[in-house]
Amino acid sequence: MPRLLGVDIPREKRIDAALRYIHGIGWTRSRLLLEEAKIDAARRAKDLSDEEIARLAGLIQNKYITEGELRRTVNQNIRRHMDIGTGRGLRHRRGLPVRGQRTRTNARTRKGHKSIFGKIRKK
Repeated sequence: MPRLLGVDIPREKRIDAALRYIHGIGWTRSRLLLEEAKIDAARRAKDLSDEEIARLAGLIQNKYITEGELRRTVNQNIRRHMDIGTGRGLRHRRGLPVRGQRTRTNARTRKGHKSIFGKIRKK
């Protein structure tokens, strides 16, 4: 498996799809990177030479924030909102949806299982 920025890229996939395994790179960014590195998007990851992999890694490192640094930045931004006490920070702190979704129904991913109040009796 080729390694890019500490991430194992799947060998059998097309390189435009394989680049998406790096956190912070999606479809659009992978296509732009391949275009700039002059690599055909239809090629498989196993067919890339070491020089092409190095070229891709250099482009990603110089142009974009990815992987650990991106995760750290996002977490710091969330912590900042929580410390300031903004509405977004309070929603994060309470474990509720942050971006304006309804909570009367749905929102089970953020809220967790329904808690049932009252007694449950067996008949």
